[in-house]
Amino acid sequence: MVVKLNECLSSQTSELAERDVQITNINIDILRDKTASKPQWVHFGGGNLYRGFHAEVAQELINQGKLETGVVVCETYDENIIDEAYLPYDNAILEVIMHEDGKLEKKLLQSTAAAYYCNPSRSESYEAVKAIFENASLQFATFTITEKGYSLTDINGNYTALVEKDIAEGPDSAEHTMAIVASLLLARFYAGQLPIAMVTTDNFSQNGQKFQESILGIAKGWVTQEHAPQAFVDYLEDSNKVSFPWSMIDRITPNPSESVKTALENEGFEGVELIHTPKHTNIAPFANTEVSHYLVIEDSFPNGRPELEAAGVILTDRDTVDKADTMKVTTCLNPLHTSLAIFGNLLGFTSISGEMADEDLVDLVKQVGYVEGLPVVVNPEIINPKDFIDEVVKKRLVNSNIPDTPQRIACDTSQKVAIRFGETIKKYVESDTLYVKELTFIPLTLAAWVRYLLGVDDNGESFAISPDPLLADLQAQLSDVTLGFSGNLHDKVAPILSNEKIFGLDLYQAGLGEKVEGYIAELLRGPGAVRHTLQALLAENKK
Repeated sequence: MVVKLNECLSSQTSELAERDVQITNINIDILRDKTASKPQWVHFGGGNLYRGFHAEVAQELINQGKLETGVVVCETYDENIIDEAYLPYDNAILEVIMHEDGKLEKKLLQSTAAAYYCNPSRSESYEAVKAIFENASLQFATFTITEKGYSLTDINGNYTALVEKDIAEGPDSAEHTMAIVASLLLARFYAGQLPIAMVTTDNFSQNGQKFQESILGIAKGWVTQEHAPQAFVDYLEDSNKVSFPWSMIDRITPNPSESVKTALENEGFEGVELIHTPKHTNIAPFANTEVSHYLVIEDSFPNGRPELEAAGVILTDRDTVDKADTMKVTTCLNPLHTSLAIFGNLLGFTSISGEMADEDLVDLVKQVGYVEGLPVVVNPEIINPKDFIDEVVKKRLVNSNIPDTPQRIACDTSQKVAIRFGETIKKYVESDTLYVKELTFIPLTLAAWVRYLLGVDDNGESFAISPDPLLADLQAQLSDVTLGFSGNLHDKVAPILSNEKIFGLDLYQAGLGEKVEGYIAELLRGPGAVRHTLQALLAENKK
């Protein structure tokens, strides 16, 4: 008998069990009723990371009896996520954990109690979420909306046209995610200045601070435009009422895999088709993810919280979170990922694990991580940095069962390099014992990113560049640059390399601008130059 994921899963528990799917005996109707009356947890961003991690955390707490309500999922960007991946499947998720030996561990996650497209343009759903924010029982909201979701400014540091519109027109017609969230917090403010924790779990350093700054940017704009009182800003700045905890999250959750889909179909599952929305979201009724996972959160919840520790979440102080996140995001994982993404696209790879079978690329990430990154890491104690990077290089990136691609990782690179590389460069600049001009493979990766922006691989063939909010501006700056470029390269790349909004610092002032320029020139010499330059620097480093 087949299992149809687009039908009531609670009536197919025996069929699911026969296929080794871990299930629970919770009464989903009771869970939803309790959520409707006394919601505790809202999550913004209904994509794959939520489906492959947060939903599992909530399910584990529900299974243990430590959480009596479900998660209310709110999507502010792509309505088709809700309409195609949640509602037709009764909000259930089939989680598929991909082990190194090829085993697919399956769990049925029914922790999502409701799902909404939270945008004023869909008034009924937006008002439902607004009512939840007006409910005193709501304890916290978590977020996975990607780094760019918090950005209010363009490449020059000015508010984007959308943000300016949202500030001018006020909360009732908000479109930017930060403005929508600010409008919900304004409703909570008017409901009695009710306390809440706003927990970003997006993958960038000091994320809670950036989140608060963005919300305050909207709120202060509304005060200026007389859309909100000054007391609203005071409310947002009072951590006893509204907290913005910092966090560190780590679980590779790539786009749903065709191979996983096929494996599920072979086991008798129906309704597991991959979904590609008009806004370019890739999602499915299942979520495939890796075994390893970490979630560290600053323990600042002014309205209380469930016992998140029971599901493996590490609750600690802000300083420890910052150390753990800095370890991961600026040295031990994310820079390695971005290096593989950039070079993988240039060298024609379509999988991260495939790149880890390439000796040159393995040596590259070892240089970026162990040699140039680890010296600036402060041990957070809760996770050992050397052990962490060993796991990344030896177990996680090489796992061929994780269908991750350099194309996915390359998305929004302009929003990532300041944290993934700029922070390490800053520490070299500030150090009395480390010398920034001795860096080789971090500046090489930055040079390769500029080369990547041409959309031409190492064979001289065109390839599709991954989405990036600054792509048009960056390509305009490089419009005349081609392979074999013999013009004034400095005039072309200096405005990019000196842009502190991109790199977190001016690379010339840091002492690396000229080196990066030199590497760009080498990478532009012609077909094969990317591989040749990488091999030459690796060989020189081994002398």
